[in-house]
Amino acid sequence: MELSQLKPQLIWKNFSALNSVPRPSKKEEKVIEFIKKFGENLGLETTVDEVGNVIIKKPATKGMEDRKAVVLQSHLDMVCQKNSDIEFDFETQGIQMEVDGDWVKAKGTTLGADNGIGVASIMSVLESNDIAHPALEALFTIDEETGMTGALGLKPGQLHGKILLNLDTEEDDEIDIGCAGGIDVTASQTYNVESAKGQTVKITVKGLQGGHSGMDIHKGFGNANVILGRLLYHGIENQNIQLISIDGGGLRNAIPREGNAVVSVRNSVEFIEAANSLKASILEEFASVEKDLHINIETFSTPEMAISNEDSKKIILALKAAHNGVYRMSPDVADLVETSNNIARVLLQNGELTLMNLARSSVDSTKNAVAEQLKSVFELAGLKVEFSGSYPGWKPKPGSEIVQLMEKIYEKDFGEKPMVVACHAGLECGIIGANYPEMEMVSFGPTIRGAHSPDEKANIPSVQKFWGFLKEILANIPAK
Repeated sequence: MELSQLKPQLIWKNFSALNSVPRPSKKEEKVIEFIKKFGENLGLETTVDEVGNVIIKKPATKGMEDRKAVVLQSHLDMVCQKNSDIEFDFETQGIQMEVDGDWVKAKGTTLGADNGIGVASIMSVLESNDIAHPALEALFTIDEETGMTGALGLKPGQLHGKILLNLDTEEDDEIDIGCAGGIDVTASQTYNVESAKGQTVKITVKGLQGGHSGMDIHKGFGNANVILGRLLYHGIENQNIQLISIDGGGLRNAIPREGNAVVSVRNSVEFIEAANSLKASILEEFASVEKDLHINIETFSTPEMAISNEDSKKIILALKAAHNGVYRMSPDVADLVETSNNIARVLLQNGELTLMNLARSSVDSTKNAVAEQLKSVFELAGLKVEFSGSYPGWKPKPGSEIVQLMEKIYEKDFGEKPMVVACHAGLECGIIGANYPEMEMVSFGPTIRGAHSPDEKANIPSVQKFWGFLKEILANIPAK
């Protein structure tokens, strides 16, 4: 089935047009221009602020002028991940999509449904002539996935809406009213290199599920960098390991699916035999959740330059000791991850090491605690540590007028109560709320699976459900 045949046709048409435009985080120039022209072609007031956020305003439909103004908000950028066997350039190519039963997915790459379905839905409201709504301000932010610099750069006074609907969550039976904040923790160091003294071995980890480093962090998925660290640690006592290179993971907000390490060891036969024994245990540990996990350990004939055994040991110990995964569950909200860390990226090339983490928490003090724990581990290993990109969480307000309205509409339309929740992802509501503290905010969206990984897919019936829900919410916004 072609995407153009899917319903609601307006959303899938706009999603297809959006996905034809490259939109990696921090490289959104093309999609900013695309959305700007979209608003201008509709004859609507369209502005681009100094950081690149696009704001499009649409007057209320007839009879809705007395209702509270609404901000519809989604982010323009997307996570760019692909399978290693796929040739694809996210900076120049549009996403290649296909329909698979009840799902839309991409061919070997992330789909961009996060947050492209939200963007396409706002576009559809803006261009429609038959949807009742109050005065609207469509806010399309940039760089949500790698720093939230769009939301951080949004100044007070640019918006006048009293209610913000963020269309950036991934379960269609949930109404989100709170989220985690985050902080980037980066460790780095430069080492002298020397001729490798032993026999060369390459370790490859691939086939992991990956996924969203917030929403999926509690599911027990494997982390390629952690698995590499375990295999390397296994030989540091008797193999005189020298690290030649490590290349694991990618973006901070994606659980690493693949990674490899090239090392020099005293005796490759002994090292591989011991590592294969540990490999069997790891495969057994993950058998129920990582059915496609593949670990390959083999000799590697090319002689290489390596860092010293002493420096290699410090790096391996740091990788083994650094916390990964859930740090603390919320004591106040059932089944909610409060604090976590993702060891997202490990890169060692020619003596240059970079180790990237994303720590998240809905409580600032524990966000700082896990960041400081990571800093302590890395500094003990002689690494330089930098904190950056810190952003606040979003404190829930469960009794707000918009939440009560949405609960009532959902129960009427779907015959059951929605789940009113807080999530462990980073949403822009907390940042925007810092400059607009009186604005009521809520986040919701259609069902999306595998966000931040090449397995990402959007559920077609859920998009239909979400679209109907959104339209009815807009038609029932309360009076000023």
